Amino acid sequence: MSASAAQRATESTSMPASDRVRLRRIPDRGHHDRSTIDAIIDASMFGTVAFSYEGQPYALPTNIWREGDRLYWHASRGSRMVRATIGAPVCVSVFLVDQLVLGRSAMHHSVNYRSVVVLGTGHLVTDPAEVEASLEALIESLYPGRWAQLRPMSDKERKQTAVMYVDLDEASAKIRDTGVGDDPGDETWPAWGGVIPVRQVLGIPEPDAFVPSGVVPPDLRPR
Repeated sequence: MSASAAQRATESTSMPASDRVRLRRIPDRGHHDRSTIDAIIDASMFGTVAFSYEGQPYALPTNIWREGDRLYWHASRGSRMVRATIGAPVCVSVFLVDQLVLGRSAMHHSVNYRSVVVLGTGHLVTDPAEVEASLEALIESLYPGRWAQLRPMSDKERKQTAVMYVDLDEASAKIRDTGVGDDPGDETWPAWGGVIPVRQVLGIPEPDAFVPSGVVPPDLRPR
């Protein structure tokens, strides 16, 4: 067994934080170590926050970012999401697509992916300084060095913006990183089989009409 394969085997058999995040279907794809969970979250710009409001389930996409043992997201202070998630159960999920997997039957088409599911209680950051520091961490995670170039936040903006978080105490990752899983004998079927890489690529920055001459866009990290 290779070193990477041995590491994956160790991670997949490590104990989940709780039975709620234990993978039941194809459990060998499960990873419960924080290094794997953190790496997937840190590679993501967006996640989905699921919650219940007045008996109706919702799952809303939003920016997510991690600081230490917390997974953060932001929303408008008066939004339904904020009202519904303060002190309430939430499920935050992250999903990254790495490859399309094409088998020689419809049944064996799949996707290679990395995903994380976090269960916990939603918390509202109430200290204004912590709110600003958390939003700085968000901006810096996307555009390194940009926060210092921006107009400082106004009191009105701080009051309008809610920063929420859930602790990463109860989380699991699921990864598919294998190739085609054709049925025996299908390998000779005259159809193309294999994987197609999926890449998220940043395009060339397009300045608006107010950018002064000589001001360059931020140097963005590759994702």
